[in-house]
Amino acid sequence: MSRTAPKRTLVIDLDACTGCHACTIACKGWQNANEDTRLPDADAYGKAPFGAFLNRVHSYEVIADGAPARLIHYPRTCVHCENPPCVPVCPTGASQQTADGLVQIDASRCLGCGLCAWACPYGARELDPVAGVMRKCTLCANRIDDPARPAEDRIPACVRACPTGARHFGDPADAESPLGRLVADRGGFAPMPEFGTKPSSRYLPPRPKDQLGAGGGLAPLVPGGGLSAWLDAILGRR
Repeated sequence: MSRTAPKRTLVIDLDACTGCHACTIACKGWQNANEDTRLPDADAYGKAPFGAFLNRVHSYEVIADGAPARLIHYPRTCVHCENPPCVPVCPTGASQQTADGLVQIDASRCLGCGLCAWACPYGARELDPVAGVMRKCTLCANRIDDPARPAEDRIPACVRACPTGARHFGDPADAESPLGRLVADRGGFAPMPEFGTKPSSRYLPPRPKDQLGAGGGLAPLVPGGGLSAWLDAILGRR
C-alpha cells in the first residue's frame, strides 16, 4: 500500500563522499549503544570474519568515453521507499512502514527468513548472524525524535559524523527548503525508479571536475545515461 513519503530522509552527495567510512562507523556505534539493536562483529581480521552493517560504502572506477577514469564512492543504505517491496513479503509483519513513512523492522517478530532481503532491490537488508534477525537502517529514529537532544544533534548519526558534509538530512520534497533547493539544483536522483518503489532518499550525481562548484547545468558523468545508467551498471541491473 502506498503511503506518504517520509518528510525526513537522506540526501547523499556523490561529489563530496571520499569513501572514508565514517558513516559506517558512526552508524554501528549508535546502534551498539542500545542493547536491542547491537550489531555483531567477530574475527574481523581472521579467516572467517562476519558481522552486520546498516551502512556500507562501495568504491568504483568509472570510465566515461573520452574522459579520464574517476573513482566514485557510493554509500549504500536503506532508501525508505514509499512503496517498499520488503513489507508485503514479510510473513510475520516484522517488516513495517510506520505512520511517518519510515521502513522499520520489529525484531521481536522477525524469523530471519530473508524474504525482505530478496525483495529489496537496493541490497539494504542484512542478516544479523548472532541474533538471527534481519537488520536495516532505522534512520536513527530514536535519535532524531529525542526531545532531550539539542536540535543540531537530532539528525542521523551518519550525517552528524560525515567529515565532508556529503550526507544531508531533511525533506527533499520541500522545494523551498535548503535541502529541496540543493536537490533541484543538482538533479537529485532516486535510484532505480523503474522498480516503482519510490525511494525517499536522493543521491546528488557526480559531476565532471570542470563543473564542480557550478550551480545547475550538469552534464552526465556517463554519456547518454547519467546517474541512472551508472547506478544500473554498478549494481548489475543492466
